[in-house]
Amino acid sequence: MTRFAFIDREKARYDVTVLCDLLKISRSGFYAWRARPKSNRALADEVLTEQIREAFNANRKVYGSPKIVAELADEGVHVGRKRVARLMREAGIVGCHRRKRSFSITAQNPKADVAPDLVDRKFVATAPNQLWVADVTYVPTVQGWLYLACVTDVFSRMVLGWSMASHRKTDLVVDAVTMAVHRRGGHVPGVIHHSDRGGEYSSYQLERELRRHGALASMGSVADCYDNAMAESVFATIECELFDQQPRGRFETRRQAKLAVFDYLETFYNPRRRHSSLGQVSPARFEQAHTARKAAA
Repeated sequence: MTRFAFIDREKARYDVTVLCDLLKISRSGFYAWRARPKSNRALADEVLTEQIREAFNANRKVYGSPKIVAELADEGVHVGRKRVARLMREAGIVGCHRRKRSFSITAQNPKADVAPDLVDRKFVATAPNQLWVADVTYVPTVQGWLYLACVTDVFSRMVLGWSMASHRKTDLVVDAVTMAVHRRGGHVPGVIHHSDRGGEYSSYQLERELRRHGALASMGSVADCYDNAMAESVFATIECELFDQQPRGRFETRRQAKLAVFDYLETFYNPRRRHSSLGQVSPARFEQAHTARKAAA
């Protein structure tokens, strides 16, 4: 942004003479600049800025420049990331930035049987239903804590199953698994269900549910977030793009939180939200492309 453009942007809040003196340019020079017709480049930037703003607002005001570039490309507007980043910066359009979790909520049951680690930090899948990751996070509300359990397919980053409750009992994670299995047709032979060693994941009830659907239980080591890094990454995204956007960083009621999580996961995250690891397409679109390739083979 030039000094003239900066003064033009700030003149509603500050006196033009003061701004010109601070930036060491003449008032006559500033007004002469304003009187000149805008260049084609400047006019194009104005149009592009509005297109950027529309794409940003249409995606819950969470996208940074890489995702905005992909969004514009789908609309036939092909532009470089650096230009989009510059225009976003000049327009004060800022995407969501992740924050670091302050503490873990994993509570291990020392008496429970622990499943082997079948993943060994290799979060790779070449097709759906090869590897699922699961975890629990907290949802802050004025009425008190809620817990959110999610099951995510590593192949497409799709959140297949999720459940919310005011407790961390085994039912919370079993319900998330049941939803994931149902979404995948009722039986998932051979899929690995990987989690941490939280007490709810080492329960006999969950093991029985997994075995009933043909799934294999897998668990990482104690107190090591890297052993379930992908599940942590999913929650970091949800926390940044949903939880942190609430006034004071929390929901007013548990009901409001449940409705917001449903809306975010089922109308934005799975069907629409772009993932850099998927080539800037959504989980649903990524799976659709995989299905199409498989049918054409």
